[in-house]
Amino acid sequence: MSKKAKEKDTAMTDENIETQGAPVQEDAATAKAENEQVQSETEVMQEELQKEKDKFLRLFAEFENYKKRTSKERMELYKTAGQDIMVSMLPVLDDFDRALAELAKNDEGDVLTGVELISNKLKDTLKNKGLAIVEVAQGDAFDAELHEAITQIPAPSEDLKGKIIDVIEKGYKLGDRIIRHPKVVVGQ
Repeated sequence: MSKKAKEKDTAMTDENIETQGAPVQEDAATAKAENEQVQSETEVMQEELQKEKDKFLRLFAEFENYKKRTSKERMELYKTAGQDIMVSMLPVLDDFDRALAELAKNDEGDVLTGVELISNKLKDTLKNKGLAIVEVAQGDAFDAELHEAITQIPAPSEDLKGKIIDVIEKGYKLGDRIIRHPKVVVGQ
């Protein structure tokens, strides 16, 4: 090869290097810009994903609270489902108690036994459904939360002041809820 050809070849190689260097820098800048764009898109997607996760967790927690609340309401409903019927049966129980007291006074043994059997059967059936008597006795302390004071009379003795003198009507509760407060006379 001639000297001119070698110089020409070298010149072309130098030009190629110069022209190739510029695109390499442009490619690096473009790649850097694309990388930043991908990173910003990734960050945006991660933020959206985090928002959706948060939304999902809140919705899940709200649903769990709803399930607990409805379950509690359902259990309460089962406990007091027959409350209206129980309240309407209370006067019948009172009538049985009065009838038993009168039959015991009149000394009618067979009739008394029959009425006692019917009364006990009714009471047992209602007891199995959750009805219970609110226990109150003479001399117990009066509690406005549990008892209904019909009247106050002078206490026969000092130790009965503020205490129950007499029980006029029995009280009943269904489960833990009092459906009829016992009516009492309180000493003053």
